[in-house]
Amino acid sequence: MVYLDTSAAVPLFVPEPASERVATWFAACADPIVAADWIVPEFASALSLKVRRGEITTEDARVLWREFEMFCGAGLRLIPVTRMAFADAALMVLDATSGLRAGDSLHLAVALDVGATHLATVDATLAANAKRRGLPTIEF
Repeated sequence: MVYLDTSAAVPLFVPEPASERVATWFAACADPIVAADWIVPEFASALSLKVRRGEITTEDARVLWREFEMFCGAGLRLIPVTRMAFADAALMVLDATSGLRAGDSLHLAVALDVGATHLATVDATLAANAKRRGLPTIEF
């Protein structure tokens, strides 16, 4: 079971430097793909940020949001975030040397909690922290 971080989900829908690599991996991936429920508001935030920066239009964001919702309903298994995952994430970000932000620590905590075999991410800091905790990564 592969845990999908938002940083790797966004390039599946929005053209980014990692889009081709992520799409190629996704097309070949035979493992179940999971993510925390947290991916939903975080993906919405990424679209909103891209609209504010002028990278995509509001209409593009609406279309991409509908595509992402279909993906969540058909190709991605969403995992509820437990109180324990929130507590574990808090401990991770308390370690200032980790460089983790709250959202990334939550993704990592859930991935570890559900026993993911790999973490798919574009985020180098998240990847480094996953490896430190014994979780192999798929980096783009």
